[in-house]
Amino acid sequence: MYRYDEFDAAFVRERTAQFRDQVNRRLSGEINEDQFRPLRLMNGLYLQLHAYMLRVAVPYGTMSSRQLRMLGHIARTYDRGYGHFTTRQNIQYNWPKLRDIPEILSDLASVEMHAIQTSGNCIRNITTDQFAGAAADEIIDPRPVAEILRQWSSLHPEFSYLPRKFKIAMSGGPHDRAAIRFHDIGLQAAVNEEGEIGWEVWVGGGLGRTPMIAKQIRPFVANEDLLAYLESILRVYNRYGRRDNKYKARIKILVHETGIDKIREEVEAEFAEIKGGVLMLPQAEVDRISTYFAAPDYERVNETIDVAKEKAADAAYGEWLDRNLHSHRQPGYVAITISLKPVGGAPGDITADQMDAVADLAENYSFDELRATHEQNLVLPHVKVSDLREVYDTLVENGLATGNAGLITDMITCPGLDFCALANARSIPLAQEISRKFQAPERQRQIGDLKIKISGCINACGHHHVGHIGILGVEKKGTELYQISVGGDGTEAAAIGDILGHGFVAEDVPDAIERLVEAYIARRETADEPFIAAYRRLGEAPFKEALYGAQ
Repeated sequence: MYRYDEFDAAFVRERTAQFRDQVNRRLSGEINEDQFRPLRLMNGLYLQLHAYMLRVAVPYGTMSSRQLRMLGHIARTYDRGYGHFTTRQNIQYNWPKLRDIPEILSDLASVEMHAIQTSGNCIRNITTDQFAGAAADEIIDPRPVAEILRQWSSLHPEFSYLPRKFKIAMSGGPHDRAAIRFHDIGLQAAVNEEGEIGWEVWVGGGLGRTPMIAKQIRPFVANEDLLAYLESILRVYNRYGRRDNKYKARIKILVHETGIDKIREEVEAEFAEIKGGVLMLPQAEVDRISTYFAAPDYERVNETIDVAKEKAADAAYGEWLDRNLHSHRQPGYVAITISLKPVGGAPGDITADQMDAVADLAENYSFDELRATHEQNLVLPHVKVSDLREVYDTLVENGLATGNAGLITDMITCPGLDFCALANARSIPLAQEISRKFQAPERQRQIGDLKIKISGCINACGHHHVGHIGILGVEKKGTELYQISVGGDGTEAAAIGDILGHGFVAEDVPDAIERLVEAYIARRETADEPFIAAYRRLGEAPFKEALYGAQ
C-alpha cells in the first residue's frame, strides 16, 4: 500500500491549515457562502439538503485497518455514527458541523487521507477493480499506475479548472469490473503482439442526463507513454470542451459532437509533440511505486472449501461462501466481499462500530488491507481459506454477513432526496422496500445474478442507466415517480438500459420489479441463464408487457 512521502505529507498538512483559516473566516462572517463555496468544494465539502456533507477520497479503493479505524472515529466523533461508501470508492459523511471540518481533515491527514479533488471541475478520485492485486484473472495490478496518475493529477496546474469534473477508471484484467466504458477516460490492461503489457484507452463515456458508452481511442499505450497520452487527451478537452453550458461540458459531448476520429487526430498530434519528453514514465519509477503494492507474504497452502458440503451443514454460511468469495491468484486464498446491503438497510452505509470490526478483520486475516468497491461494498482481498469460518462468524456478530453479492438485494443506490439537494425523489426507502420484498434467500437464489441500480435524479449517481434493472426518480406535478429501464450493463458488454414506459409511484415499484422478475423466470431457457442474457435474447417486448400489460 502506498505511503506518503515528505511532499505528500507537507502538501496535505498545508492544505488542511489553509482550509482551517477559510472555515474560520466563514464562521466569523468575513466571507459569505457564495465566496466560501469554491473554497469548500476544493476540499470535498458540499452543502446538501439539510447539512454539509464531506466526501473523503479513498484512492483506487485501497485502505489499511488504521485508516478505516480513523474513518470510524470520525463517524463516531463528528457525525451520527456512520458513513456512506459511494460509487467512486469514496466515503461520505452526511452530518458534520462546519466548525468541525478542520479537525476532521487534520485527523484524516494523520492517517494519510484527505478530501482533496473529491469535488469540483478537476480530475476526481481514480477508481480501479476492487480485486486488484488479488484476482486470479488479472493481467496486471492497476494500482501502481493509478497511484502515479494520482500524483500526476493532484493540483495539476493545467487541469485544476476543467470545463467539468473528470473521472478515470482502470481495470487490470480481461473483464471490466470498474465500469471503465462509462468514464471520461477508461483504461483496461492489454497485451500487444510483442507480449508487452500496457493499456487500452477509452474516452467519452459517462452517465447523467446524456448517458454514453466510451469509444476506444487507442488499442494500446505502453506504460512509459501513458502520462503523455492522458495529458494529450486532457489538453484537447481543456482546449475544446464547452464552458458555456454545464450540461454540454463533459468530454463525452465533445467526443459525440466532434467525432472520435477527429478527437483521435487532435490527441495524436498533441501526443507526438510531448511523447518521450518530461512525461515519459521511467520503468524505475514504476518499479519504485510498485514496491508499495508488492504481494503479501502468503503462506504456502493449497486448501479448498467444499461449498455444497458447508451449505448442507449451515445454509446461511454456505450461501455466503457461494456468493461473497472471489477466486484468488494465490492458492489457498480468496477475496471476500463484505456486503453493505443487509435486508432493509441503506445501501453503502456502515456504522463506526462496524468499521472497527472490519478493520480488525483486515488486520488479523487480510494482511492489514481492505478495499472499497464502486458497488458500495467492502472487500478483504487476501484471506486464507482456513480462516473463512472465523471471518464469517465475526461478520455475523457485527451484522455484516449478508450473502447476497451480485443478487437482487445487492443494489447500488444514491442518497437521493433524503440528503441530496439535487435529487427529485427518494432512493434509499425504495431500495429498502425492494430488499424486503426479495429478502428470502431461496427467492434470491432462484432469481440469480441481477443488478438493480437506483438514482434519485438524472445525475445518475446510482448508475441506473447500467443496471440490469435501472430505476430513476423523477418529479411530476409534485409527485415522486420512478422510471424503470431494463438491459443496462456496466461490464465489457457495455449497454445503456431501455426505458420501458411511464413511471410508477413509489409504493408500486416493488410489485413492478416482481413482474419483471417473473417474466424473466417464465421465459429463461435454463435456470442458469442470467437476467441480462435473457433480456438480450428476448428483447424488451415481454418485459414491457409484464410492466404495462398488452398494448
